[in-house]
Amino acid sequence: MSFQQGLSGLNSSAKNLDAIGNNVANASTVGFKQSQAQFADQYAASMAGASPLQVGSGGRVAAVMQQFSQGNITATNNSLDIAISGPGFFLVKDQNLNPYYTRNGQFHEDLSGFLVNNMGHNLQGYTATPATPLVAAQLTTTIGPLKIDKTDAPPKPTSTAAIKVNLDASAVIGGTGGAESTSITVYDSTGAPHMATLTFTKQVVPGGAPAGTVSSWLATLKVDNVANALAPAPADLNFDINGTLTTAVPTFTSTVVGAVGAIPFNLTGSTQYSGSFSINSLAQNGYSKGTLSGYSTGSDGLITGRYTNGQTQPLGRMLLSSFPNQQGLQPVGNNEWVSTATAGPVTGPLQPGTSGLGVLQSSAVEESNVDLTAELVAMIVAQRMYQANAQTIKAQDQILQTVVNLR
Repeated sequence: MSFQQGLSGLNSSAKNLDAIGNNVANASTVGFKQSQAQFADQYAASMAGASPLQVGSGGRVAAVMQQFSQGNITATNNSLDIAISGPGFFLVKDQNLNPYYTRNGQFHEDLSGFLVNNMGHNLQGYTATPATPLVAAQLTTTIGPLKIDKTDAPPKPTSTAAIKVNLDASAVIGGTGGAESTSITVYDSTGAPHMATLTFTKQVVPGGAPAGTVSSWLATLKVDNVANALAPAPADLNFDINGTLTTAVPTFTSTVVGAVGAIPFNLTGSTQYSGSFSINSLAQNGYSKGTLSGYSTGSDGLITGRYTNGQTQPLGRMLLSSFPNQQGLQPVGNNEWVSTATAGPVTGPLQPGTSGLGVLQSSAVEESNVDLTAELVAMIVAQRMYQANAQTIKAQDQILQTVVNLR
């Protein structure tokens, strides 16, 4: 019996050392989850039933359980390194559409722009449906392989412009210093830029000006240096003694010049104070076509593209999955697991940060959760246990040798 006990102890200790050695070997593996050998005692079946003299027949490894505690998150310089903070797994699929789950968020683009891991498995998520204008792009609710679409973003023609200026109250009517101008770039339907120049000339207060008006300016427009009428005409900006704009609706719409459509120029908020002419704000809502210049991933998994025209566009959303019993997942190597009946039915994939799932951190990785110091101490203990079990076999051998030598 002692030989069997010692042998079982050696086997258990060797299996424990295997688990510890595997943990140590993966101390630098991104997304790795350490394993722990769990033991159980053994008793030989006895036809006589329970006995207070019954001695166990040794021990065994009951299970090697993965420990899914959170690993440290470390920043990187790669925008496609994505760390999970909290519960959840990325869903990836191989070329045969077999699903795998992983905590390793080291992704990159393949030749077709699909996001893949180092095994070439496609990251799954919500893809984007291109739309016009750019900012109206929506995400689908169909889960599929995520792809970074390099298509140019469409342009948007200018449909409104807002200009806020201060006109010098001391300017001379129609004389030197009585005219000031400012320019703003507007865009046509093809995204081509055009220079719109507004000129303000101080004038005699026109008849029919609002009550309290003491000063007036005439606004005129040129687009690409071509005169362009404003409506309503004349485009009068009237001010009271406090320099406040008294024109009831200070929005004047241009006529069409070439490819540029009619654009309303809103001058609300303009003032006439003593001092030099100044431009307080210039804004318009058009832009040219844009080329993808970069992208980033938010904590909710949304991948947002940045374009050379200053706009942004949703390119897709990374999703996370979870299981009732994640320890029931079957590890298959390469930082991946497959689902099993023991793990329970999968939840998701769903948006990160919802339904108890963790959130994502871009340009970061989740390190292995192996505590190297603790593993080295455990290795020493396992080694001593191995030696101790070997001693029981040695002692039993010496006792047996004594019996054999009896004459």
